[in-house]
Amino acid sequence: MNNLEYLQSGAARRHLRGALVVAAIVSAVCVTPARAQSTTATMFGQAPAGEVVTAISSTGLHRHETVNAKGRYKIGSLPAGDYTVTLEKSGQTTDTRSNINLMAARGTEVDFACPNDQCAESK
Repeated sequence: MNNLEYLQSGAARRHLRGALVVAAIVSAVCVTPARAQSTTATMFGQAPAGEVVTAISSTGLHRHETVNAKGRYKIGSLPAGDYTVTLEKSGQTTDTRSNINLMAARGTEVDFACPNDQCAESK
């Protein structure tokens, strides 16, 4: 049987169909799901309730978060890099942490001192 007769016989279609089925099965079994890689980091910690924590990156990015009533704060989605973190009360800086390195997909704790070790609001 020459090539033209083979193509006209339908055998070529059966072989092609079989090869496609095998390829589909192999690709379905061998492919692993892609996982997204985070390029951002999170900063969290404790500080006096009601005060403001500001994260300032070495590239000039500023992010602010008010400390909650329990004396906790969290600033997420920060690009990885080096930061200076300030604590502000009534618009005035009261404390600073320098050279805080944030790594992608990780959280970094940055705490500030609280009066009498009580960061939460008193009831």
